[in-house]
Order: sequence, then structure tokens, then C-alpha cells
Amino acid sequence: MTDTISFEVPWARTHQFDPPSIFDSLRARRPLARMVYPDGHVGWLVSSYELVREVLSDLRFSHSSEVGHFPVTHQGQVIPTHPKIPGMFIHMDPPDHTRYRRLLTGEFTARRANRLTSRVDAVAAEQVDALRAHGAPADLVADFARPLVLRVLSELVGLPYDERDRYAHAPALFHDQDADPMETAAAYEQVGAFFDEVIEGKRKQPEDDLISRLVAEDQLTTEELRNIVTLLLFAGYETTESALAVGAFALLHHTDQLAALRADPTKLDAAVEELLRYLTVNQYETYRTALEDVTLNGELVKKGDSVTISLPAANRDPAKFPHPEQLNIGRDTSGHVAFGFGIHQCLGQNLARVELRAGLSALLRSFPDLRLAVPVEEVPLRLRGSVFAVKTLPVSW
Repeated sequence: MTDTISFEVPWARTHQFDPPSIFDSLRARRPLARMVYPDGHVGWLVSSYELVREVLSDLRFSHSSEVGHFPVTHQGQVIPTHPKIPGMFIHMDPPDHTRYRRLLTGEFTARRANRLTSRVDAVAAEQVDALRAHGAPADLVADFARPLVLRVLSELVGLPYDERDRYAHAPALFHDQDADPMETAAAYEQVGAFFDEVIEGKRKQPEDDLISRLVAEDQLTTEELRNIVTLLLFAGYETTESALAVGAFALLHHTDQLAALRADPTKLDAAVEELLRYLTVNQYETYRTALEDVTLNGELVKKGDSVTISLPAANRDPAKFPHPEQLNIGRDTSGHVAFGFGIHQCLGQNLARVELRAGLSALLRSFPDLRLAVPVEEVPLRLRGSVFAVKTLPVSW
């Protein structure tokens, strides 16, 4: 057990953009390392690109809440195994996961996301106008990224944006490791009650949105619908907001890459993929539980063992991405795992890409002299928690 590392070690970010440096040594020596979790049980940490994809694509590793406890903590509290929550399909295995996800797949295809491009571009343009009206300096998180992403997601799902104060606060609490667990639980309950109101309203007066279409199909209970909407909000809001804000931060800091993108806007798609790889804001809460004994990288992973997967470490693996510590919008990023891999790969990734393209394009086109309003070291970061984020991003132009 002398080689066992603590659960706290791999999450101790100290840099604006880089994952913890321990991953470099782990990847080279122990890409599958023993790790002790907060409740004392010993599991595993995976840090190489090859092994991350192997575990995430192997159905012998479960993501069900019924077989594995959550090895992610809020103030040191581990969430134990518990029965499936109807509709919360992210914590289910096939066939339940398959049934729920199939109902939503058509809403998030690349074709459908691309059809939303003009609307997302329009929202981005409106948020640029709001940014101008605010005047410099402004907070690119609160004044641009957050409203852009929340407006788009709310319209798609069918949530009333003008009542966002009843639901927009909950994801931030949920993803904040330092949040009061009682406050988080209360916010979760309040949001669920509000979503019940919205669902009932769509039954009476359907509109052109996801909730209305799911109600019309009449395959889900109100509880299932509520939890699906909750999942979409919690998984798709703060993650995309953070990717947009931290992506802008990275470009403003790496001025050579910003200049290259300004000189050739056709590189925008490649820049988005490289930012996703380089930043990998989904840094926490990717884990599986072995359903049977599995030999992995020459080690015996026993039935019931927890296996934590580091997406940031995989996306910084030099065996896959040469000089991975460099932000390079000209590199080949194919195969990056910023959205995960396997059957649980992010459902909303196509929409996220549309939002990131629209947001970055609008900023670069509208503000040719956009710059940080404070030294890079003074940008406040949220280094811990499930989503890597900037708390605020002061900019001028």
C-alpha cells in the first residue's frame, strides 16, 4: 500500500490552465495507480489516454448509482450507493440508460445543433451589445458567457429565462465543493418544484421546446421529466459557460494563438477543439465501478472497486498529443476526451460546440482589442470542484 496515493492529490491544481503536475509522473510510471478515497476504501486512478478510453468503453465498468458509491465529496461527505433515480440516466447502465438517452438523442444531433447556429449567433450578438452597454471593464463571465449559455439552453429545453432566478443558481452550488450541503440540497428541491410547474404548464400549453416534445410523446412520468430537465441543466449549463469563459481567458493569455486566430478566422473550429482539449473543464466526477474482476494494464481490478478517470490527464498525454502542455490551435485534436467517451459521452457536445464557436467568434469580431483588465495572476479561479472555472474574468477593450 506504500504506492497508494490520496484522493486529494490528483485534484490539487495550482496553475491557471494545467492539471496537477502529478499526472505527468503517474502517466509515465503508474497510469493505473492505487488511490485511497475519503471514506478509506482503496480504488484506482487512471491517467493515460489509452486506459481512459479503455475503461470508459468497457461495459464491465458501471456508472450506476446502485453498485458504486460516489467517490466525490462535498466537505468530505461521500454519497453512498442508492437506488436509481427515475430519469437521472447519467447514473444508470444499459438498458435503462439506453432507453432514456434514446428519447433525447434526436434533440442533440450535430444536424439539429447546426440548425440552431443562427439563433445562437443572434443571442451572442445581443450579449455583445449588452457588454458594450455595460462598458469596460466588464466581467466576461457574468456579462457574456453566463447569459449566452443560459439563454440558449433555456430556450432549447423550454425553461422561462425571465424566471431564471428560480433555477440558474442551483448548478453553481452543485458543482462547488465548498458549498454548504444543506444549502445545495434545498436549492435542488426548489429547482425540482419549479420544473414540475413548468412541465405542468407545457402539458396545458405546449410550445416548440424539448419539454413540450417529451410531454407529447407521453412516455415519461412527471418525476422522470423533472429529473431529465435537472440533468440537462446541471450537466450543460455551467460546463459550457466555464468552457467559454476559460477558453477566452486562455486565448487572451496566449497572445500568439489569439493573433493566429484573428489572422485566420477559418481556424475557429480547430481552436474550439484545441481549447476543449487543453482546458478540459470537466475535471472531476468521472468514475466507474467494476462489475466483475477485470485485468487492466496488468493489474487486477476487483469487483466493486472504484475507478476514477482523469479526462484532463488523458488530454495531456504526450503519447496522443505531442507537446500537450502547449496551446496550439493548429494541432490535430481528433479523439480528445473533453466530452468523455463511450456510452456516457456528453449528450450535449454538439450544442456546446455551437455555443463556443458563436461566443468566441462574436467576441473576436466585435472587440479587436479585447484584453485582460487585470494581470493574469489576479484572475480568480475555481481550481477544485467538478468543473474548472474562472469565477470572474475582467476584460477591457
